[in-house]
Amino acid sequence: MTEGTLIPEYRHEPVMLAEVLEQLDLSQGSVACDCTLGGAGHSVKLAAAVGETGLLIGIDQDDMALSAAHARLDVEAPDTPRKLLKGNFGDLDDLLCSAQVPGVDGFLFDLGVSSPQLDIPGRGFSYHEDAPLDMRMDPGNNTLNAAEVVNTYIEADLARILRVYGEEKFAGQIARQIVRRRQEKPLTTTGDLVEAVKAGIPAAARRHGGHPARKSFQAIRIEVNHELDVLERGLEAAIRWVNPGGRICVISYHSLEDRIVKHIFQEHAQGCTCPPDIPVCVCGHVPALKIITRKPLVATAQEVERNPRARSAKIRVAQRR
Repeated sequence: MTEGTLIPEYRHEPVMLAEVLEQLDLSQGSVACDCTLGGAGHSVKLAAAVGETGLLIGIDQDDMALSAAHARLDVEAPDTPRKLLKGNFGDLDDLLCSAQVPGVDGFLFDLGVSSPQLDIPGRGFSYHEDAPLDMRMDPGNNTLNAAEVVNTYIEADLARILRVYGEEKFAGQIARQIVRRRQEKPLTTTGDLVEAVKAGIPAAARRHGGHPARKSFQAIRIEVNHELDVLERGLEAAIRWVNPGGRICVISYHSLEDRIVKHIFQEHAQGCTCPPDIPVCVCGHVPALKIITRKPLVATAQEVERNPRARSAKIRVAQRR
């Protein structure tokens, strides 16, 4: 690729690329759908796998990501037909209807916020840079931002979000600090939020376990973007659209996402639900999926050393029966 073709912020290494390609097992002529397109790090290889007779569908709600992906695919996979769609994979049904495809052979979901979004200070995702409190993945269509969450939610709701979405042990103390500080002046920057979080965590606990604001930022980001609801809707839609023998591959980065993926795959892989004392099945329930990864795949030590974002990544895969 020529220097400068890809927007610099989107020039990053895709997580567990080899595992994704192996698990999706796409062939020439297949239809692949990258539900989290980003800068097309995974998609350029998916495009190569499906070839000139296949189709690559890419979905992203970020205009910068779509521009970066178009630029990269123009250079690295110019001959593969593609449809890049602006939207949220929670609206997968509508997006695939608009693409006018009868079905998909391989879905990829690479969850969470992308490295470029984290690295652009103005987006407000990072606790390492002082920037306006935003955290919206799609600023054009989402009116709720992080500043509104921390400045308007009642203390009990803040504590619940931090505890459930961030799995933060000190959720109550942090929520109390946020409310106390916003009574003096609104929290408007990521730095304001970091200071409130630190004040709510005992000094001894701040000395280990990574950045003290990591879990709180994750929790508020999930709330702002409704990420868990979106994930459930997107996976259910993918199960409806995937062709027989096709696969759904999901990369998650925290336990909440991973549990949702595991539960939905198990639910759709379940067969007869009749009580065990009934000799003949009367429910007629037929499993829609076969679970390929009984235990999630994790990145190799070599990849984690090369790409720290892969440290918490887990891959789960299911196949349409």
